[in-house]
Amino acid sequence: MRWIAAWLAMTAAVWADGEPAGRFDYYVLTLSWSPSFCALEGDAEAAAQCAPGRKVGWVLHGLWPQYEDGWPAYCPTTVRDPSRRETRAMADIMGSPGLAWYEWKKHGRCSGLAPEAYFTASRAAFEAFDRPEVLRRLDAPVVLPARVIEQAWIEANPGLTPDMVTVTCRDGRIMETRICLTKDLEPRVCAPDVRRDCQDTRALLEPVR
Repeated sequence: MRWIAAWLAMTAAVWADGEPAGRFDYYVLTLSWSPSFCALEGDAEAAAQCAPGRKVGWVLHGLWPQYEDGWPAYCPTTVRDPSRRETRAMADIMGSPGLAWYEWKKHGRCSGLAPEAYFTASRAAFEAFDRPEVLRRLDAPVVLPARVIEQAWIEANPGLTPDMVTVTCRDGRIMETRICLTKDLEPRVCAPDVRRDCQDTRALLEPVR
């Protein structure tokens, strides 16, 4: 039983449900490559962003409050939840109102901000970075090292350094780019638990569609 207690203690340190809203150290801006999401989940769900001809590339997955070790989630708060109008207004960069609502429940409440302020910060963070245009010009799937995607982001945004950006993979595909930001939305070095890059040297990147 001792090892179970140790595992639970370790897990709690990484992901803390129900922590007080507004108490965190920095943000992680998370952007998802839509073609990968569509191939693994979105097509089966008939997600709007996956409809033929939408030409969706990087979308905002979320702006996540983060600790220097781990992260809070589903924080209790007295702040009102967003209206349908507010979540619909985020669909242009998040793909759907449903994702905006889910991200608010899991992460937005932990920011300590009201919905309007949280979504405004999320949009400002998303728009602060140039998304690598070369990736939108792909006309066929490519297989490449994940570090190439990280380098593309750094070249498109000279203020970023490798320890501020991480790229994730899933099922052999490039999935997300994560950029670490201060509470004032300025780039900063990621803590070690966020800085773990995908090490895949043959990751699939499909073109926008």
